[in-house]
Amino acid sequence: MAETLFFNALREATDEEMARDDTVFVLGEDVGHYGGSYKVTKDLYKKYGELRLLDTPIAENSFMGLAVGAAMTGLRPIVEGMNMGFLLLAFNQISNNAGMLRYTSGGNFKIPMVIRGPGGVGRQLGAEHSQRLEAYFHAVPGLKIVACSTVYNAKGLLKAAIRDDNPVLFFEHVLLYNLKEDLPEEEYLLPLDRAEVVRSGKDVTILTYSRMRHHVLQALKQLEKEGYDPEIIDLISLKPFDMNVIGESIRKTHRVIIVEECMKTGGIAAELISLINEQLFDELDAPPLRLSSQDIPTPYNGTLENLTIVQPQQIVEAVQKMMQLRV
Repeated sequence: MAETLFFNALREATDEEMARDDTVFVLGEDVGHYGGSYKVTKDLYKKYGELRLLDTPIAENSFMGLAVGAAMTGLRPIVEGMNMGFLLLAFNQISNNAGMLRYTSGGNFKIPMVIRGPGGVGRQLGAEHSQRLEAYFHAVPGLKIVACSTVYNAKGLLKAAIRDDNPVLFFEHVLLYNLKEDLPEEEYLLPLDRAEVVRSGKDVTILTYSRMRHHVLQALKQLEKEGYDPEIIDLISLKPFDMNVIGESIRKTHRVIIVEECMKTGGIAAELISLINEQLFDELDAPPLRLSSQDIPTPYNGTLENLTIVQPQQIVEAVQKMMQLRV
């Protein structure tokens, strides 16, 4: 076991897959000589050359289209968005090309590409750099969407995403890059479509993902002191949802709270609640509850920024409220 930082786990995954498969390459702004905005590709150009760590102009729609074309011809591009909010400039290439071409070509083309980078609400990054794009892309057919949350799953999921024959949107949270964790020295991959039961419990199911996993775990300390026994599930796969794990948990607890950093309107929780009501309505002893970010552009002011996203105390209060409900 070796202690590894979150961003280094992503770097190790990229390095190992580039060494294993010479069709894997990285492209994006400052991914080569600069090493990426969060050093995920630091010094890899020295090892693999400038054509496999390809520095691009500031033209997201152009280099995303280049990546789709490269994937069609048998390469495995990893596109780094310097900030995931910038990928809105490449929405057409991701949705109309990456997501659809395997289907519209009748299976003649595979699109094995990963689109990864930092997103989420950081610390005073301003509205345009605090985007949560998972909801924007959730309706696009043909995409897989993954949100890593720990050092361990960041590495295992990225390696699996690179080997997948479909386009994978791989979300990393900007405030998780300095997390530390001991990683096994042997190689491991993690499934892209599987949720993780972080903590087993019987009172209420808490579904979450990305940075909010850590907010839920902070809330857990107080909840345990008060005698509550929540089950915590990290969704990891945002498309498709792992309804097997989710369903098994709700059949046990009969209550569910969804904690997300996504916006409330049209967010991940909105879609998830719809599925839960469709598939598990008779199992519920209380209406599903969602804790989401407010539907406003993220303020630059630090105090106001904190007020727009879910805080651990709100999670505690939500569990208290739900457990007071009786059928």
